[in-house]
Amino acid sequence: MAKTLLLPLQLSLLLVTCFTVFAAEDENIVSFVAMPPHHHSVSPAMAPSPHHHHHHHSHPPTSTPTPTPKPATPPPAYPPSHHHHHAHPPSKAPVHPPKSSHPPAHPPALPPHLPPTYPPKPSFPFPRKLVAVQGVVFLKSCKYAYNDTLSEATSLAGAFVKLQCNNTAKPLTAQAQTDKNGYFLLLAPKTITNYAIHKCKASLVPSKLPLVKKPSDLHGGVSGAILKVDKKKPLVIVNKVDYALFTVGPFAFEPKCYH
Repeated sequence: MAKTLLLPLQLSLLLVTCFTVFAAEDENIVSFVAMPPHHHSVSPAMAPSPHHHHHHHSHPPTSTPTPTPKPATPPPAYPPSHHHHHAHPPSKAPVHPPKSSHPPAHPPALPPHLPPTYPPKPSFPFPRKLVAVQGVVFLKSCKYAYNDTLSEATSLAGAFVKLQCNNTAKPLTAQAQTDKNGYFLLLAPKTITNYAIHKCKASLVPSKLPLVKKPSDLHGGVSGAILKVDKKKPLVIVNKVDYALFTVGPFAFEPKCYH
């Protein structure tokens, strides 16, 4: 029964609303009529929809702030360029430290070369030793007398050879006699060593032998011969003592010839 009464009431309300709307359109006056809560299902709710569509069309043009991201990209490009410029100075700094590596290289190179320079200074390749002098004495033939040759000469036994050293205020001398082969080995005074031998000379001593007339100056037999190191036999042992061996001559005497 209640439903039958409510239906005519709703129809009457609908007619009233339609009347008011048409009246407002004729007079261009919009009147707002109080609507019950049941009016939400009525078509007037569609009226505001066109307004919303217009607003949606207006938003796209306003949404053109897309160029805003573009200015943001250039700023980051410049800072990295500055960083590259700052990277160059540190590369120059490590160039200086290697320079300090040169000084330590010189000290180790010098010491090993200095010690070897001192040993070669002595004139002899052996240590300091006593001196011995050897040689042979001949008697020239009458055919080649007074000639600087030993052709047809014979060895002379019993001749004397003298060694004189002038390395002190008073000259030091020593003598030796030849054997049957004319060979002699003369031992210098014990105060004479191979380091002072450059001040010593060997020469012949005048002889009283029957076939000998006088000493010859062949190879310095009269003026004095310089002692030379014997390269084949640089050392000789006499009475268990090592001597530096030197050689002179050969010397020769002039003969007595009867023609």
